[in-house]
Amino acid sequence: MPPTEPAGPRPQTLLLMLFGDYLLDRDLCVFSGSVIDVCDRLGISEHAARSTLTRMAGRDLLRRRRDGRRMYFGLTERSTALLRDGRDRIWRAGAVNDDWDGSWTLLSFSLPDSWQRQRHDLRSQLAWAGFGPLQGGLWIAPGEVAADHIVSSLGLDAHARIFHARAGSRTDIGVMVGDAYDLPALAAAYTGFLTRWEGPPPLSDPLAARLTLIAEWLHAIRRDPRLPVEHLPPDWPAVRAQKRFRELETAYREPARAVADGLLDLLPATA
Repeated sequence: MPPTEPAGPRPQTLLLMLFGDYLLDRDLCVFSGSVIDVCDRLGISEHAARSTLTRMAGRDLLRRRRDGRRMYFGLTERSTALLRDGRDRIWRAGAVNDDWDGSWTLLSFSLPDSWQRQRHDLRSQLAWAGFGPLQGGLWIAPGEVAADHIVSSLGLDAHARIFHARAGSRTDIGVMVGDAYDLPALAAAYTGFLTRWEGPPPLSDPLAARLTLIAEWLHAIRRDPRLPVEHLPPDWPAVRAQKRFRELETAYREPARAVADGLLDLLPATA
């Protein structure tokens, strides 16, 4: 049986991309009917669009504003923080770390055997912040990573220590990186992105294509710890994938904006 195609971005993710592209830091809200029109271009049914808007409002990702008989939706503090983080990951950090300064952040921890939940939460947050397990309770991340808030937020200050260091001359950094990180899984995310976007465009509508492109790129980079490219395998696919993303994002930007300008009914977020 041939492998199945990976599922595309969820409706909630695509709607966040829409709100992030056209509402973030603009103090605006958008008419629900406009969102449904955009969803139609994305292949999302009206029922699914309305259900997604309701769920997002219930999760404090969107807030409602009524204007007469029309319902408008705007961003909340929570969704604003999420979208700004995504924007930073895409545009400020990028996927290719070609200017690494040679430093590492090390975090060591020792938790009682019975603290399974705390151990899971700590490992999950460390992985999200770009850390990889080197050995036992020792995790590393390239560069200087502000990990204090992770430890403090979990109430583990007495059980963890954070250091900043450089590898000695006898340390094979490439081997260390391969031991601490699942490089095949990281590479597969970029290879999948390239398979989808290097050939003929999968979507003809420029607005739908742009929102899907950004959502799939953010999915590809969200778990990438930005390892120093000089210590990664040759032809690391993130380099080619980032180049392709930026080419397409530039090509779609103005055509997508022209479509959005004709579709989106916007109001100030506050009366």
